[in-house]
Amino acid sequence: MIGVIAGMVLVVMIFMLRWINVLSEYERAVVFRLGRLLPEPKGPGLVLIFWPFDRLVKVSLRTVVLDVPPQDIITRDNVSVKVNAVIYFRVIDPTRAIVEVENFLYATSQLAQTTLRSVLGQTELDELLAEREKLNDQLQAILDSQTDPWGIKVSMVEVKHVDLPQEMQRAMAKQAEAEREKRAKVIHASGELQASKALVEAAEAISQNPTTLQLRYLQTLADIATERNSTILFPLPIDMMQAFMRRVQGNEPQAGSAAPPAQTGPGGARGGGA
Repeated sequence: MIGVIAGMVLVVMIFMLRWINVLSEYERAVVFRLGRLLPEPKGPGLVLIFWPFDRLVKVSLRTVVLDVPPQDIITRDNVSVKVNAVIYFRVIDPTRAIVEVENFLYATSQLAQTTLRSVLGQTELDELLAEREKLNDQLQAILDSQTDPWGIKVSMVEVKHVDLPQEMQRAMAKQAEAEREKRAKVIHASGELQASKALVEAAEAISQNPTTLQLRYLQTLADIATERNSTILFPLPIDMMQAFMRRVQGNEPQAGSAAPPAQTGPGGARGGGA
């Protein structure tokens, strides 16, 4: 008798454990009664089912972060790259997520891989590297529209890493170096042009006042004497030598002038020896 009672108590406990279910705030329960879907999902909190006639399937409503493995992609300009991505999605309709698709996690992962290859294969390499935000929005819109019948909302898609071949990396490095050299030459030429314009303006200003040239000359000498501790030979300005040159030219005999007459003795004879 005691064994029968113990057996009945055990059966009741098993049934009670099957009947009583506690769901967290982020969980919902899709219940099937004799294989037919009940209208509304259950939860959260205490959920009672009549096992073995009812079957309960728990569904989480939290956002799922799905890592898409690297995919081999050939871009429109025939460059082979490997691209991986990450997808953020959540279940918004538990009933459709269970009824419409067998395994919504696996289905979303496979759909993300095929969509990634399809969309990125239609772009060029420069677009893939420079316009990643645009591609992310395009991938998100396509995946969200295709998973909507499953009761899944794709909120974000991010392309994580683009793995380029070594040859392409070297070619892009050379291209970037050439672009930097071009910008440096353009900046240098622009600086030379501005400097030449400034020199022309300075020359015009100095030509209007010759004294300015002398002051600039003396300032240059002062700068040289300050920076270098050595003996420096420098010519005098022409203006300082003009007065001395005029005096020297006044003392020289003019060209074509006759020599002074010689002195003669008495009788008109030239002085000289007998």
